[in-house]
Amino acid sequence: MIPKNLFKKANNELENGGRQVYEEFVEITQPCPKCGFELTATELKDNREVCFKCGHHFRMNARQRIELIADDDSFKELYAGMESENILSFPDYDEKLRASKAKSGENEGVIVGEATVGGHKCVIFVMDSQFMMGSMGSVVGEKVTLAFEYATEKKLPVLGFTVSGGARMQEGILSLMQMAKTSAAVKLHSDAGLLYITVLTDPTTGGVSASFAMEGDIILAEPGALICFAGPRVIEQTIRKKLPKGFQTAEFLLEHGFVDAIAPRNIQKEMLVNLLALHEKEG
Repeated sequence: MIPKNLFKKANNELENGGRQVYEEFVEITQPCPKCGFELTATELKDNREVCFKCGHHFRMNARQRIELIADDDSFKELYAGMESENILSFPDYDEKLRASKAKSGENEGVIVGEATVGGHKCVIFVMDSQFMMGSMGSVVGEKVTLAFEYATEKKLPVLGFTVSGGARMQEGILSLMQMAKTSAAVKLHSDAGLLYITVLTDPTTGGVSASFAMEGDIILAEPGALICFAGPRVIEQTIRKKLPKGFQTAEFLLEHGFVDAIAPRNIQKEMLVNLLALHEKEG
């Protein structure tokens, strides 16, 4: 049978008076978890992933943060090929690693590199919440350790951006060992008279908060970030008491002397540049 539309002209832009028909593009919005204001992805990107109504800081991935802090085209990644393996044959760990790589586009939960920030050369490591919530396994610990060893050898300061759900249970004691290993590397860097600045972002918890996250010479934190070892729900269930309002937030830790300053993203790089300039060693 011959199709009815065999000789029908294809639609083209000259039909209908030469007018082109476009579908209206509507950008999807998401509500701010703090104030409920609807924000588009474009608005968030333009405002450094911060709600411009209430100032809530959304989580950033590692590459976004490097773009925010490092000078243009100055970041040179180190140890990029390192990847975790399922050394304990933990059930479903291989699948979780594959899913995390696909979600984050990264090989692991931390990115390490050398860069300049305001013209000041330094080593930067940035943890990524999109890779198993920045949990610390043997490779994350090794990359952070190598970052400090590299900085010590090159006599450079270290800027560390932490976000973590804690030690990676799928690697057992090998994950917990990273707390001591990274802390030893931080100590050797400190003994060399070099500067280490940490920026704690939401959330920084568990074994990371109990090791290199809280060992900086200067400790900054983003507004509203949860910073703790055990989370508030775990503590409340253990002690059977209601915790104070804002407990374990960056502001609470500042008030109680665990954090040196709050660093909003709109002035975060400026703060870091000033601190690097104040502590820069003459060559």
